[in-house]
Amino acid sequence: MNKSIVLGSLALALSAPAWASLALAQKNACASCHAVERKLMGPSYQEIAKRYTDQTDAEAILVKGIRAGGTGKWGPVPMPAQPSVSEADAKTLAAWILSGAK
Repeated sequence: MNKSIVLGSLALALSAPAWASLALAQKNACASCHAVERKLMGPSYQEIAKRYTDQTDAEAILVKGIRAGGTGKWGPVPMPAQPSVSEADAKTLAAWILSGAK
């Protein structure tokens, strides 16, 4: 088998979770208010990751925030509840955000 095909396939497989999580964020309209590196209406995913860097319960906090929404953590604009995002998808999104959205 051609080495470049094998390496290309491996690179694609390793990057799939990041692309899948970005697609999941876009599918659930997260990108309407959040971006990877810059503040939109809400904080960037990277800002969120920095805030929760040393918290052992960060994933659970983000999952709850995604599904239940919240106010006051990032300023006056509330995070609307997203109850249609499944628990599994919220966990995937939270882990991706905590990784720096990479």
